[in-house]
Amino acid sequence: MKVKLGLVYGGKSAEHKVSLQTALAVIKALDTSKFDIHPIYITEQGRWIRGKQLSEPVEDVRTLQLQEAGETISPVALNQQLFPNSKREHGESIDVIFPLLHGPNGEDGTIQGMLELLNIPYVGNGVLASAAGMDKVIMKNLFAQAGLEQAKYVWLIRSEWEKNPEAAYQKVEDVLGYPCFVKPANLGSSVGINKAKDRQSLIKAVVEAFEFDRKIVIEEAVSGREVEIGIIGNDEPVCSVVGEIVPKKEFYDYKAKYEDGDTELVIPADITEDEYKKIKEMAMKAFKAIDGSGLVRADFFLKEDGTPFINEVNTMPGFTPFSMFPLLWKHSGIEYSELIEKLVQLGLERHQEKQQIKHTL
Repeated sequence: MKVKLGLVYGGKSAEHKVSLQTALAVIKALDTSKFDIHPIYITEQGRWIRGKQLSEPVEDVRTLQLQEAGETISPVALNQQLFPNSKREHGESIDVIFPLLHGPNGEDGTIQGMLELLNIPYVGNGVLASAAGMDKVIMKNLFAQAGLEQAKYVWLIRSEWEKNPEAAYQKVEDVLGYPCFVKPANLGSSVGINKAKDRQSLIKAVVEAFEFDRKIVIEEAVSGREVEIGIIGNDEPVCSVVGEIVPKKEFYDYKAKYEDGDTELVIPADITEDEYKKIKEMAMKAFKAIDGSGLVRADFFLKEDGTPFINEVNTMPGFTPFSMFPLLWKHSGIEYSELIEKLVQLGLERHQEKQQIKHTL
């Protein structure tokens, strides 16, 4: 029996285009002898559109934007609306959903919560891990509670900043100083991130970050190499090799990631066995701190003395074959198509385990 796999992509997020590229790559890699592929596109306005079942790979990302070729559906009736009446009469339903969504309304626990309510298996992290992993402030608070070494940070709420911007800027200068990094609390893919070197650039960075979120986080600049490690699994996770990002710009921003390719990925990173052991231990601790499942990419700064500082975890990392997470696993012996199959299986296993929970007295 083939697995009926629903791919949800697009989304009402600044990372909409990134999600489309992820969906294109996954569809190309899926083995159609093992999977029935059901595309589900979420427009930038939040409309859900069902496409026809795919029997062959898609070559153009524009084909995945289904405004003209699909049918609008209600997400709360997802299973019923994915199949025609004739098939539903024979008990056909989706087996598992793979949310290929980056950023708010996809990676933050919202779609995961909906799928939990509908009791539909899904790939990746659950509600808590997704929400905590998306909100950088909550994430950093959990890391601090777990005793993980990280850069100093402060956070600001838009309403407080609007009432007294001078106090906000002074707080950043008193706690962190310059240079520092300003980020929206709830976005990934380096959207809205800027480096502030003085008060003038801090003001500009804060204004831009608040365009993307009501809460922002400001971190001290840590001098060190940028390294990342992949984690897959549920209760018994395993780690990949470590990779290093060598940006040709001052930092690894959105353009370097997705547009101009102005960066170098070194896999495996040139680190010592002891450094790898420390990074692996911290990554596992971070994974458990957010109650992760399925997949996580953990990002670190490796200081000159070999001390790793955790930067963040990403619960739905970039997922094209050329993204860091799949490349880490390729160098660890797991090819892209196999990685997708493993993640689908992990999602099914986690859902099956949850069915054992008693809901009545």
